[in-house]
Parts: sequence; C-alpha cells; structure tokens
Amino acid sequence: MKVGKVSEAILKRSVFKQIRHRRQEVLIRPNVGEDCAYVDTTDSEVMILSTDPITGTVNDIGSLAVHITANDIASSGGEMIGIMVTLLLPDKTPEQTLKKIMMDLEAQCKELDIEIMGGHTEVTAAVNQPIISVTGVGKISKEEIVTTSGLEVGQDIVMTKWAGLEGTAILAKDHEEELLTRYTRDFIGGAKEFMNHISVVKEAKIGKQYGVTSMHDVTEGGMFGALWEIGAASNVGLEIDLKKITMRQETVEICEFFDLNPYLLISSGCMLMGTHQGASLVEALKREGIEAAVIGKVTEGHERIVINEDERRFLAPPKSDELYKVINN
Repeated sequence: MKVGKVSEAILKRSVFKQIRHRRQEVLIRPNVGEDCAYVDTTDSEVMILSTDPITGTVNDIGSLAVHITANDIASSGGEMIGIMVTLLLPDKTPEQTLKKIMMDLEAQCKELDIEIMGGHTEVTAAVNQPIISVTGVGKISKEEIVTTSGLEVGQDIVMTKWAGLEGTAILAKDHEEELLTRYTRDFIGGAKEFMNHISVVKEAKIGKQYGVTSMHDVTEGGMFGALWEIGAASNVGLEIDLKKITMRQETVEICEFFDLNPYLLISSGCMLMGTHQGASLVEALKREGIEAAVIGKVTEGHERIVINEDERRFLAPPKSDELYKVINN
C-alpha cells in the first residue's frame, strides 16, 4: 500500500467489511467520507467521536491535532467537549519537546473551550518523529445532526477559504530554505500564516443557520478528493466549476515549485457545505470575514464532474495526498 490514506477500494475491502459486530447505540457507522461516529446516549442528545493522527509534519503538531479533530466535530454540527491524546516520541526526544507540544495543545484547547481529558504518552523506538493522535469527544441534539452523506439533489455546493490551505502552510514551514531559493521571505511568511486559518468551527456554526444538510472539511486528497467523498457518501452526482474554486497565489506558486496538483493537496481549514441557500450562506460567511463561494450543484445520478470551460473532468476516488510526494523525497 502507498503512503497516506488507504484507497477507497482497500478501505471498503479490508476495513469496513471486517467490521461486523454492531451495537444499537451506534447511530452512524464508518463509511466513505464520514469522519465522526455518533452514539445514542440520551433521549435528546448524541455523543460524537472522531479521531485523527498528525503524520505529515513535525511542526505545530499540537495545534494541528486539536484543530483537525475539532473540525471533524464541527462538520457534524456538534459541540466539542474535549480530547484524548496519544503521543508517541522517538528515543532521546528532549523533555522540552514534549512540554512544547503539550503547551500548544493546551493553548488551542483554551481557545476553543475544550478540555484535554486524558491520553497516553510514550517514548518508543517504533517511530522516528513525534506522532500525535487525538480523539475528539463532542455532543449534539438528535435534531441537529449533520452528516457528510446529507447532500440533496439541487443543492448548492459552497466552499470556504482556499484549496490547498493546510498543505501550503506545511510546505512553507517544513521547506522554507528550499523555497527561499526562488521566493522572498515575506512570500513564504505569508504562506506559513495560512495555519492561522485552519479552524472551520466558526463557519460550521454559520452554516447551520442556513440549512446545510452536509458539511465536510477538506483533508487528505484535497479538494477533488473531498468532492468525491461527499458525492459518494450521499450517493449523488456533482457538477463543479473549476474556476470558482478559490485558491491563493501562494498555493499556486509553491505547488508549481514542487510540481504538485493543488486540487489534490491536503486542505484542512477549507469546508464543503451543501445547502439550498448557497448565495445567502456565502454572504453571511463573508460578513464574518470568511472567504466563500458557490462552486457547483448537486445533481442526480453518480457522475461527479469538474468543468473548466469546454473541458469536463470526471472525479475519481482520492489517492495518496500530493504532500507525500515531497515528504517522501
């Protein structure tokens, strides 16, 4: 298997098909594009769980780990309560490194009003860089649940912020000296600041006010991968206008430098939403300082198409993220 998320075919064949035992309390189970599990706990509320590791960078992993998991919970429409943290460190890691990661975790948790509830910390020869995995715990009323699979034919597809957001920031931080052979320090600094826009919690709250029935944060596999996932999860087609997908010039330039496709680059901080009120939602997001655009429509059938003037491209299941082409070189 290749580095990165396993392919959809392998996921279905070797993961989902092996999960057979069920409990009645589990309301929504593993599926393509679904990032959260929902557990029935009371007559009115549901517990939400989501887990993610940070493996593509060693910079800001504490901050990233909190936001990536909080984004999953936010995409469900829920309220984040806390996190459980597993932290694996290589042999001879300085204690100061551990302290810095924990300080970063706590700072982001304080900002989002969530608690570090527990976890596990270990030094092990099994890893050659710090690895952090966070499980998020949240809650939501049963009437407010939003799933990736909730798209409806005729809805607008709204995206927030910019394609390639997270990947651009990681590349700028991890490969600054290499990039400085072509670009200015100010240019690279601007790209690194993309990390300040990694949270989608605010736009998720706004989206709920405008009738969103599906939300999905754009992670590994980038924009094209996330579009495929929301279409596959909802069993619908999509028609997307490539020119309406928003992207910053820093992403274009850095992807050109490393010969990467920016539409296949990890994009945490960018959210996809399905709603019948696309124009109104975009206006509301922009009033709050969040860039957004209607980029397409939900269609009948199963064709997921990206249109660029006269060219029509059929989307495919996501493969290994473009970021790994640089990490593994």
